[in-house]
Amino acid sequence: MKKFWKFGMSAGIAAMLLAGCGGEDAANEEQEIETPAEPPEEVAEADFPVTLVDALGEEVVIEEEPQTIVSMVPSTTEISYELGLGDKMAGLSDFDNYPEETADVEKIGGQEFNVEKVISLEPDLVISHESGISTWEEGLQQLRDAGLTVYVVNNETSFEEVYDSITIIGQATGATEEANALVQEMQVQVDEITEQAQGIEEPKTVFVEVGSEPDIYTTGSGTFIDEMLTMINAENMAGDQEGWASMDPEAIVEGNPDVIVTTEGAYKPDAVQQIKERSGFADVTAVQEDAVYNLDSDAVTRSGPRLTTGLLELAQAVYPEVFSE
Repeated sequence: MKKFWKFGMSAGIAAMLLAGCGGEDAANEEQEIETPAEPPEEVAEADFPVTLVDALGEEVVIEEEPQTIVSMVPSTTEISYELGLGDKMAGLSDFDNYPEETADVEKIGGQEFNVEKVISLEPDLVISHESGISTWEEGLQQLRDAGLTVYVVNNETSFEEVYDSITIIGQATGATEEANALVQEMQVQVDEITEQAQGIEEPKTVFVEVGSEPDIYTTGSGTFIDEMLTMINAENMAGDQEGWASMDPEAIVEGNPDVIVTTEGAYKPDAVQQIKERSGFADVTAVQEDAVYNLDSDAVTRSGPRLTTGLLELAQAVYPEVFSE
């Protein structure tokens, strides 16, 4: 057995998407998985002032290396801390829970943020995210009108897009070398897992449950989890769906997955037992073989550095005979 690294250092689907951040776009088509390219050399050589174009098509000029930063979503927060910017974080979202140091930083709100609070923190840079733009657009304009520099990071639905976000945040904050190193480390970790998975001769069918109340939700094509299942040589039972889709319990039973994974994690510690006790589920292969697992939602849906940890945890759940600690 190959010994793997360890990376590292639900109120409703909408809130869960924002907390995970940033959410997964159901309109995106299923992508072809390939080894990510290294970040372009010119990014590593960037100097201030830096001019970037954000997710809204806005040209954002960052005159000097930011010394105080506000991050509005957990994914950009985790990227920032992994790039060594923790000491510069002046404000974070209410959803931020990793790393532990985030607990000590001023909070600015969740799905709706406190404009006055952000302005009072006088950040050199506000890092926002496209996933919340429908709610935040007016507030972000107020921040710009107050003289703050706001950069909106693109939605990510693939590892490649996460690498791009890490690179751009590094460029915006003066941490280009750290960003390039982080991307390359993640690429190596993904390559380790996909290489190990190539030897699997009988791929398993997996149903992934990302929410259960009031309806059961799963992830189809154009999502991180669908990409992860492809990477580990497993079949997504909901692969014919797009984005985050609702699934009837009877359809899950009929699909008879080999493995069921719930990503409700610590938010619902009894999720596995509830799944096993559902009507008709006793006949499902995953239940009969005790192959129902509860994984950390943040690691497998949050578009940041811990995605590689989530990928490994998913691989170990689906193929415990192949992947080991």
